[in-house]
Amino acid sequence: MLLIFAASRVVTTGILLAFAAIQPANPWTAASPGYLEFANLWDGRWYQLVAHYGYPAELPLTDDGHVAENAWAFMPVYPFTVRAVMFVTGAGWELAAVAVSVVFAAAGCLVIHRLMVRALDDHSVAFVAVAVFCFGPLSPILQVAYAESMHVFLLGLALLLVLERRYLVLLPVIVIMAFTRPSGLAFAMFLVLHVAWRWWRARRGEESFELRERWSAIAAVLTSGAAGLAWPGIVWAATGSFNGYVETELAWRAAYIGYQHLVPFTAWVQSALWWVGWPLGVAVLVLVVAVFALVMLAPQVRRLGVDLRLWIASYGVYLLAVFFPQSSTFRLLLPMFPLVGAIVVPRSRLWRAAVIIAGVVGQVAWVHLCWWIDGLDWTPP
Repeated sequence: MLLIFAASRVVTTGILLAFAAIQPANPWTAASPGYLEFANLWDGRWYQLVAHYGYPAELPLTDDGHVAENAWAFMPVYPFTVRAVMFVTGAGWELAAVAVSVVFAAAGCLVIHRLMVRALDDHSVAFVAVAVFCFGPLSPILQVAYAESMHVFLLGLALLLVLERRYLVLLPVIVIMAFTRPSGLAFAMFLVLHVAWRWWRARRGEESFELRERWSAIAAVLTSGAAGLAWPGIVWAATGSFNGYVETELAWRAAYIGYQHLVPFTAWVQSALWWVGWPLGVAVLVLVVAVFALVMLAPQVRRLGVDLRLWIASYGVYLLAVFFPQSSTFRLLLPMFPLVGAIVVPRSRLWRAAVIIAGVVGQVAWVHLCWWIDGLDWTPP
């Protein structure tokens, strides 16, 4: 697995260096920056601010009184881990941030392999699934100053522990994961469905679900829900603003639709109308939801098993409830990585090779669209 990961890093690093070489001067770097500078664009700067200065005691406001973009949108585990590495090694932020991301990406690939073996009971398919993940369109995000690689590792570990029914071991993983990327509420939804599924199967005599195990699983549900709500509570306690975290997150979509209240399940409609317009935008949204439902019912996806499908569905519903689709959408789909197992179920070598090649092409497209800064770029990753 690590050889596959290393090979993929060679390809992805080459793509990033090629774009860095033609990168014009921008607010973050001079023209043609080195790799480490280029890997610390966008949210990497926010994580750097958190690592060095922590979080503001007062929420910054725009001229018209709305909460502005600020560091509270970024969870603390990744930047504080990098800060610890900086303290121990004496490395600067840029090197330490990339190193932490790469190490967790490598560990994540090992966990994904074990997860795929557990779900598909096929080592060869699991091996190819990891290769598809490593060479996939979002692969560059695994080696820049973002928390995604750490979250992939923690999420993969959490899903593996659920499949192994090790609920008590799962508890600290859930908490750390929820303070790495916003995931606690989505994972709580998944665990509720998981517990309901196991209880239903136990009622039918198809599976044992003893009382002690039930209470452990319920503890995991409650822990995940509490962890998902904890960060907004911390922001409230630190800033005195009850809705400070939500308003902070809404600041990022204000550039598109202005400042509005969070109404669950409306952001996708707002986005469809902003990007495409009425009525075609709504038609496109309905089509996207329908395609997602059909994908979840596909035989290849069903091979993943009930639990992984429940996670993918739960996370999809979570995004539908709270996220405003824009250029960051691609990155936010990364937690659906178990789908790589379904993609490689067909054993055709031509198909698998085509998927990997398409992933590399997708990397180029993603870096060009979302990472590389071309003038006044409005497509953040």
